[in-house]
Amino acid sequence: MVRLSLTKLAAAAGGVAFALTAGSGIASADPLDPVVNTTCNYGQVMAALNATDPAAAAQLTASPIATSYLRQFLASPPPKRLQMAQQIQAMPQAAPYFNDVLSVAGSCNNY
Repeated sequence: MVRLSLTKLAAAAGGVAFALTAGSGIASADPLDPVVNTTCNYGQVMAALNATDPAAAAQLTASPIATSYLRQFLASPPPKRLQMAQQIQAMPQAAPYFNDVLSVAGSCNNY
């Protein structure tokens, strides 16, 4: 039970990040595409977030659970990311984090 709560907390904090419309698959028109298919690593995502929204970056890095979840998310293959993003979507408290990461997912490769 505690493990499940920590997982939910991590998803909320880290998800990264990220409240999106759920997709049933990885399609080019899917609103999850930028974050699910990003080629960026954690450093690039955080550099992009620091450049575009330093307050959001600070809030994310202030949470070890959020940082850990974001790292796990980015290290996962796209099918697992899609699953993780859909789980995050079910948690309204994760929306700010997820939207922040989603906002830089398409441009973080420039950092």
